[in-house]
Amino acid sequence: MRAIRGLWRWRHNPLRRATDLAEAWVALAALVLIVVAAPVLGSFVGAAAQSSLQRSVRQQQHDRHLVPATVVRKLGDAPVEPDPDATSAHDPRSRVLADWTAPDGTRQHGPVLTTLKSPHRGDHFDVWTDQQGVITARPLDAATATTHAVLAGFGAALLTAGLVDGARRMIVWRMVRRRYARWDQAWERAGPDWGKAGTGS
Repeated sequence: MRAIRGLWRWRHNPLRRATDLAEAWVALAALVLIVVAAPVLGSFVGAAAQSSLQRSVRQQQHDRHLVPATVVRKLGDAPVEPDPDATSAHDPRSRVLADWTAPDGTRQHGPVLTTLKSPHRGDHFDVWTDQQGVITARPLDAATATTHAVLAGFGAALLTAGLVDGARRMIVWRMVRRRYARWDQAWERAGPDWGKAGTGS
């Protein structure tokens, strides 16, 4: 907002100082960068993130498989986190000992988390595994990847705008400090007799 107000110093004014014009140039440069460079950089970052994330989506969907598992028996609940607000402390999943067959055909057996409310022996549920049958997380889906890419681009644009405005403020602050220093020097040259009759004659 101050960058836009700084443009007002372009106006013709007999009292306009050289520093006012310099501040107006800085404000104009900052405004152009915020309006043009920030969206362009945000689009570039978003596109790069989208490309990378969609590659990850394809790779994960190729490498991870949803396979059926069978409950052997229920295990004790997972240990509660020391932080009562931790997500795992409110996790509704149950730990069970289960059997499943990996995509490569090998039989697997081990502890698994399931969303079954009351698991009993012989109950079936699905688990995500890699090709060798090791339990993995659900693969990233395309919509979630796109959302992350959009947020990355938007964040990059906001960060760029903030950095540009911060640089503008720093430059103007230094210019104002320099102006005050020149005023102090001018007052020192005028001396304590400034304003008295006959001063300078």
